Amino acid sequence: MNRYDFGMKSFEAEHYLLRAELLWDRIEDRSAFPFTLPVVSRLKELEFHPNVTFLVGENGSGKSTLIEAIAVAWGFNAEGGSKNFNFKTHSSHSDLHKYVRLSKSVRRAKDGFFLRAESYFNVATEIEKLDEEPGSPPIIDSYGGLSLHSQSHGESFFALLENRFRGNGLYILDEPEAALSPSRQMSMLTRMHDLISDKSQFIIATHSPILMAYPDAWIYQIGPKGLDRVLYEDTEHYQVTRDFLNRPEIMLDILLDRKR
Repeated sequence: MNRYDFGMKSFEAEHYLLRAELLWDRIEDRSAFPFTLPVVSRLKELEFHPNVTFLVGENGSGKSTLIEAIAVAWGFNAEGGSKNFNFKTHSSHSDLHKYVRLSKSVRRAKDGFFLRAESYFNVATEIEKLDEEPGSPPIIDSYGGLSLHSQSHGESFFALLENRFRGNGLYILDEPEAALSPSRQMSMLTRMHDLISDKSQFIIATHSPILMAYPDAWIYQIGPKGLDRVLYEDTEHYQVTRDFLNRPEIMLDILLDRKR
């Protein structure tokens, strides 16, 4: 296994997914979508942290497209769920996964899940549909036993996090903070830490400065030149949030063109 060093801390990597490589030699038209996206156009290889890797960037930069391609290349359903889910309500994902090669460690994940905030409703619907079929134990029991549609978006996500995520797994999450209040995002950090302690690996696309504060995580920020690994304090998300909270009146004067 690989060894990683973070300052005084050193440990053996126990992750499942080591890196993703974009196979440019197989791409016939590099001027077509999604190869023109900022996150894709300069991508050669993306290495993952054994615990947590964040992808951050502006809307439209392509982070969701990239994380979707990684998830599909791993074997997850494009709309979300585990590897056992095989449904399609709307064909909106790109073909990027066809050109992604994943390097896996010798360790095998016993669990895994791909969460897309925008299509989690579809996953909940598929669970109810499958549970209407006779002969198998209810799938919803693995999610806490209560219909995900009968809960708020945040409650249903936490039912997933608390019940369905069992550890020893690879969890790929696309903007999980969409359903969560700030306090719930902090609770998510606690649950993530429990799962990481139970040999889990996370790859997360996010806008949340709360989530990306997880210690020792690798943060890749998408800019005009592609992906750059940056420190937490150097992310645009942290800096913009800090500046606003430290000087709300001044920032509002600027944003609203108010004269004092």
